[in-house]
Amino acid sequence: MPQEQRHKRRQYFIKKDYQFKFILKFCIVVLVGAFISTGLLFLFSQGTLTSSFDNSRLVIRNTSFAILPAVILTNIITLVLITLSSIVVIMFISHKIAGPMFRFEKDLTDIGKGNLVKKISLREKDQFAEIATSMNNMTMELHNKVLSIESEVERLIESAKKQNAPDIFIEELNHLHQSIHKKFII
Repeated sequence: MPQEQRHKRRQYFIKKDYQFKFILKFCIVVLVGAFISTGLLFLFSQGTLTSSFDNSRLVIRNTSFAILPAVILTNIITLVLITLSSIVVIMFISHKIAGPMFRFEKDLTDIGKGNLVKKISLREKDQFAEIATSMNNMTMELHNKVLSIESEVERLIESAKKQNAPDIFIEELNHLHQSIHKKFII
Protein backbone atom coordinates (compact mmCIF):
# COMPACT_ATOMS: atom_id res chain seq x y z
CA MET A 1 0.00 0.00 0.00
CA PRO A 2 1.55 3.36 -0.96
CA GLN A 3 2.30 5.69 1.89
CA GLU A 4 0.37 8.93 2.01
CA GLN A 5 2.59 11.91 1.47
CA ARG A 6 2.95 14.22 4.44
CA HIS A 7 2.39 17.90 3.94
CA LYS A 8 4.94 20.07 5.67
CA ARG A 9 4.38 23.71 6.45
CA ARG A 10 6.19 25.78 3.85
CA GLN A 11 4.63 29.13 4.55
CA TYR A 12 2.82 30.47 7.57
CA PHE A 13 0.43 32.86 5.88
CA ILE A 14 -1.82 30.92 3.53
CA LYS A 15 -4.98 33.02 3.64
CA LYS A 16 -3.32 36.32 4.48
CA ASP A 17 -6.52 38.36 4.71
CA TYR A 18 -8.21 35.83 6.98
CA GLN A 19 -5.19 35.38 9.22
CA PHE A 20 -4.47 39.12 9.43
CA LYS A 21 -8.08 39.90 10.37
CA PHE A 22 -8.05 37.06 12.92
CA ILE A 23 -4.90 38.44 14.60
CA LEU A 24 -6.15 42.05 14.41
CA LYS A 25 -9.48 41.20 16.03
CA PHE A 26 -7.76 39.37 18.87
CA CYS A 27 -5.35 42.27 19.45
CA ILE A 28 -8.27 44.72 19.50
CA VAL A 29 -9.97 42.59 22.16
CA VAL A 30 -6.76 42.67 24.25
CA LEU A 31 -6.49 46.45 23.79
CA VAL A 32 -10.11 47.01 24.80
CA GLY A 33 -9.51 44.80 27.84
CA ALA A 34 -6.53 46.95 28.86
CA PHE A 35 -8.59 50.13 28.52
CA ILE A 36 -11.44 48.68 30.56
CA SER A 37 -9.03 47.44 33.23
CA THR A 38 -7.34 50.85 33.47
CA GLY A 39 -10.67 52.66 33.54
CA LEU A 40 -12.09 50.44 36.28
CA LEU A 41 -8.95 50.78 38.40
CA PHE A 42 -9.08 54.57 37.94
CA LEU A 43 -12.79 54.65 38.81
CA PHE A 44 -12.56 52.43 41.91
CA SER A 45 -9.61 54.37 43.34
CA GLN A 46 -11.32 57.79 42.99
CA GLY A 47 -12.39 58.11 46.63
CA THR A 48 -9.01 57.35 48.20
CA LEU A 49 -5.90 59.37 48.94
CA THR A 50 -2.28 58.31 48.62
CA SER A 51 0.75 59.82 50.21
CA SER A 52 4.15 59.70 48.57
CA PHE A 53 7.46 61.50 48.65
CA ASP A 54 8.39 63.64 45.67
CA ASN A 55 11.84 65.32 45.91
CA SER A 56 11.90 64.83 49.69
CA ARG A 57 8.47 66.41 50.09
CA LEU A 58 5.39 64.64 51.30
CA VAL A 59 2.71 64.76 48.62
CA ILE A 60 -0.90 63.71 49.20
CA ARG A 61 -2.90 63.05 46.04
CA ASN A 62 -5.95 61.26 44.81
CA THR A 63 -4.94 57.59 44.45
CA SER A 64 -6.30 57.30 40.93
CA PHE A 65 -4.01 60.10 39.70
CA ALA A 66 -1.05 58.85 41.76
CA ILE A 67 -1.07 55.36 40.25
CA LEU A 68 -2.23 56.30 36.73
CA PRO A 69 1.28 56.65 35.19
CA ALA A 70 2.40 53.29 36.61
CA VAL A 71 -0.82 51.60 35.50
CA ILE A 72 -0.51 53.01 31.98
CA LEU A 73 3.14 51.96 31.71
CA THR A 74 2.34 48.49 33.06
CA ASN A 75 -0.57 48.15 30.62
CA ILE A 76 1.59 49.23 27.67
CA ILE A 77 4.32 46.71 28.50
CA THR A 78 1.76 43.96 29.13
CA LEU A 79 -0.11 44.85 25.95
CA VAL A 80 3.05 44.68 23.83
CA LEU A 81 4.11 41.33 25.32
CA ILE A 82 0.62 39.80 25.04
CA THR A 83 0.19 41.15 21.51
CA LEU A 84 3.50 39.70 20.31
CA SER A 85 2.88 36.32 21.90
CA SER A 86 -0.73 36.36 20.65
CA ILE A 87 0.39 37.05 17.10
CA VAL A 88 2.65 33.99 17.17
CA VAL A 89 0.07 31.72 18.82
CA ILE A 90 -2.82 32.94 16.66
CA MET A 91 -0.74 32.63 13.51
CA PHE A 92 -0.24 28.93 14.24
CA ILE A 93 -3.86 28.40 15.30
CA SER A 94 -5.24 30.23 12.28
CA HIS A 95 -2.81 28.34 10.05
CA LYS A 96 -4.35 25.08 11.27
CA ILE A 97 -7.70 26.44 10.09
CA ALA A 98 -6.64 28.36 6.98
CA GLY A 99 -4.33 25.59 5.72
CA PRO A 100 -7.04 22.93 5.57
CA MET A 101 -9.51 25.43 4.10
CA PHE A 102 -7.01 26.23 1.35
CA ARG A 103 -6.48 22.50 0.75
CA PHE A 104 -10.27 21.93 0.64
CA GLU A 105 -10.75 24.74 -1.90
CA LYS A 106 -8.00 23.40 -4.13
CA ASP A 107 -8.97 19.73 -3.91
CA LEU A 108 -12.73 20.32 -4.13
CA THR A 109 -12.16 22.35 -7.29
CA ASP A 110 -10.41 19.30 -8.81
CA ILE A 111 -13.19 17.00 -7.61
CA GLY A 112 -15.80 19.40 -8.97
CA LYS A 113 -14.09 19.21 -12.36
CA GLY A 114 -14.62 15.45 -12.32
CA ASN A 115 -11.48 14.06 -10.68
CA LEU A 116 -13.15 11.34 -8.62
CA VAL A 117 -9.89 9.69 -7.58
CA LYS A 118 -8.67 12.84 -5.80
CA LYS A 119 -8.05 12.42 -2.07
CA ILE A 120 -7.97 15.32 0.34
CA SER A 121 -4.93 14.94 2.57
CA LEU A 122 -4.16 17.10 5.58
CA ARG A 123 -1.27 17.22 8.04
CA GLU A 124 -1.75 15.10 11.16
CA LYS A 125 -2.52 17.94 13.57
CA ASP A 126 -4.67 20.07 11.26
CA GLN A 127 -8.27 20.73 12.10
CA PHE A 128 -11.09 19.29 9.98
CA ALA A 129 -9.55 15.82 9.62
CA GLU A 130 -12.99 14.25 10.11
CA ILE A 131 -14.44 16.45 7.36
CA ALA A 132 -11.60 15.46 5.02
CA THR A 133 -12.31 11.78 5.74
CA SER A 134 -16.03 12.31 5.06
CA MET A 135 -15.27 14.15 1.82
CA ASN A 136 -12.90 11.39 0.75
CA ASN A 137 -15.61 8.81 1.47
CA MET A 138 -18.11 10.89 -0.51
CA THR A 139 -15.70 11.12 -3.46
CA MET A 140 -15.08 7.38 -3.31
CA GLU A 141 -18.85 6.72 -3.33
CA LEU A 142 -19.29 9.07 -6.32
CA HIS A 143 -16.41 7.29 -8.04
CA ASN A 144 -18.05 3.91 -7.47
CA LYS A 145 -21.42 5.18 -8.72
CA VAL A 146 -19.90 6.62 -11.88
CA LEU A 147 -18.05 3.33 -12.46
CA SER A 148 -21.34 1.50 -11.99
CA ILE A 149 -23.07 3.80 -14.49
CA GLU A 150 -20.20 3.34 -16.92
CA SER A 151 -20.43 -0.45 -16.57
CA GLU A 152 -24.17 -0.31 -17.11
CA VAL A 153 -23.73 1.80 -20.26
CA GLU A 154 -21.12 -0.69 -21.54
CA ARG A 155 -23.54 -3.53 -20.83
CA LEU A 156 -26.30 -1.66 -22.70
CA ILE A 157 -23.97 -1.11 -25.68
CA GLU A 158 -23.13 -4.82 -25.85
CA SER A 159 -26.77 -5.77 -25.42
CA ALA A 160 -27.85 -3.32 -28.14
CA LYS A 161 -25.23 -4.72 -30.52
CA LYS A 162 -26.35 -8.31 -29.85
CA GLN A 163 -29.99 -7.40 -30.46
CA ASN A 164 -29.18 -5.50 -33.66
CA ALA A 165 -30.48 -2.21 -32.25
CA PRO A 166 -30.57 0.77 -34.60
CA ASP A 167 -27.16 2.34 -35.21
CA ILE A 168 -28.39 5.71 -33.95
CA PHE A 169 -29.22 4.11 -30.57
CA ILE A 170 -25.79 2.45 -30.34
CA GLU A 171 -24.12 5.73 -31.35
CA GLU A 172 -26.01 7.57 -28.58
CA LEU A 173 -24.91 4.97 -26.03
CA ASN A 174 -21.31 5.26 -27.25
CA HIS A 175 -21.59 9.03 -27.01
CA LEU A 176 -22.84 8.66 -23.41
CA HIS A 177 -19.95 6.31 -22.63
CA GLN A 178 -17.41 8.75 -24.10
CA SER A 179 -19.04 11.63 -22.25
CA ILE A 180 -18.57 9.80 -18.95
CA HIS A 181 -14.88 9.31 -19.79
CA LYS A 182 -14.39 12.95 -20.75
CA LYS A 183 -16.12 14.43 -17.72
CA PHE A 184 -14.70 12.20 -15.01
CA ILE A 185 -11.30 10.93 -14.05
CA ILE A 186 -12.19 7.48 -12.80
